[in-house]
Amino acid sequence: MKLWLAVVHIILVATNIWVTAHFHEELPEDNEFAEFEDFEEEKPAQTINDRSTEHLKESNNNNQDFEEEDVLIVDGDSEFDHFQDEEEFEGLDAAGGNAGPKSDEPSTLTITKIPLHLRARWDSFYLEILMIIGLLVYFINYVAGRSKNAHISEMWLMEHKQLLMDNFSLVGDTGKSTEDMSENGLVKESQSHYSLYCSGRVGCDSMLIELKLIKRQDLVAVLAQLVRPQNDQAHIRVELAKDETDNFVLAIATKRTAMHLVRDMADISVYCPEKRLGEKFGLPSGFYVMSEIAEAASAILDTRVLQAFSKFSPYIDYIYISDQFSGPKQQEDTTQLTMPEVKRVLLVGLNISIKGRITNAEGQEKLKLLLQLTFYLLDKLRRFKLSKEGKSKADKNRLRVEEAFLKTTHAARAEAAAQRREERRRAEKERMLQEEDPDKQRKWEEKEQRRLAKKRAPRMKQLKTSG
Repeated sequence: MKLWLAVVHIILVATNIWVTAHFHEELPEDNEFAEFEDFEEEKPAQTINDRSTEHLKESNNNNQDFEEEDVLIVDGDSEFDHFQDEEEFEGLDAAGGNAGPKSDEPSTLTITKIPLHLRARWDSFYLEILMIIGLLVYFINYVAGRSKNAHISEMWLMEHKQLLMDNFSLVGDTGKSTEDMSENGLVKESQSHYSLYCSGRVGCDSMLIELKLIKRQDLVAVLAQLVRPQNDQAHIRVELAKDETDNFVLAIATKRTAMHLVRDMADISVYCPEKRLGEKFGLPSGFYVMSEIAEAASAILDTRVLQAFSKFSPYIDYIYISDQFSGPKQQEDTTQLTMPEVKRVLLVGLNISIKGRITNAEGQEKLKLLLQLTFYLLDKLRRFKLSKEGKSKADKNRLRVEEAFLKTTHAARAEAAAQRREERRRAEKERMLQEEDPDKQRKWEEKEQRRLAKKRAPRMKQLKTSG
């Protein structure tokens, strides 16, 4: 994806942060309880009126009580006279109760001022805005990056399809119908990975071309591309026919790729782990050679190949020839009892773009010449034959590797053989237990006892005496 998307994203974030830090809007104070303040001011006058009214009511009540007392007949023998005795109850107020005096002053209601509710402003949702902007930028980058990768793959196939059809009878036909296959035979493995299958050529079984492009649809990968640029690459894998080429392992690669091959690939780490400077073989600086047989490297790196390296060195990543190719090194696993399956392959890695910059018409022409170089190497491998010394050395190396593998797996193979024998005895025992003939069972038990006794008996060494 282009750099301007990332720049726009950064500018938007910076603008939002600056506005949030410097934007202070004074909101007018909105007192929702202002209408009640008038009532609080009028409350003292109303209190005075209430006091006078209560005083009049009390005087009227006293007069009524006095008149009723004059009318009542006092009975001296009343059964409730003891309630009138002051000495009967201690601590009782003579006025008729012990309740404290009630205050005639009205209670003042204190209303707490509620803080003004902040109104919803756009800067209160800056996190949500940033998230929406980020998702929008990611979506735009995904669509643009996906379309750009599709355009790069289609342009590459358009430039090289005629050359492929001249060298193979079938181009883009895998024999399987997939939904991701385009009309031109290019299979879309992912948004940044495309493959093309070719077959029908003398000297090879098939050829698989994989276009591994930069993940332009991923925004994180685009930002990482700014820090650590990568290249769009085309990986060509040609599976050679059996007995068409001699046995040797050879690799020419850049420094970074050479370190990866020596560390991770099984055949190179075993047969030719030593890296030699390519300048000793006439290659440009920055290339390394890993060769099992010296004469094979001298024969493959002829004048035409050296000229291609000198002219198109930025577009070449590696050339890898092996008859013992088994992929990356396997982890230390004692359960593997057989040698891994190997194939004869010719692997070529080409850079379609340099640091993500799409090549122009001149660059496409260079890539076409490098594809022709691959077919030249394929024909040269069929014609090349090692000398007797070279063949003998290659055979000894392969025999040595096989013996080392058998030694490392001897214990595991012995354990597996013992387990198989035990399973056979267990199956035989179950079969004899199902027999109805007691004589067969008795004979089998006697035979098993003799075998166990022989196994437990100490082994004696027999010494030969010379007469």
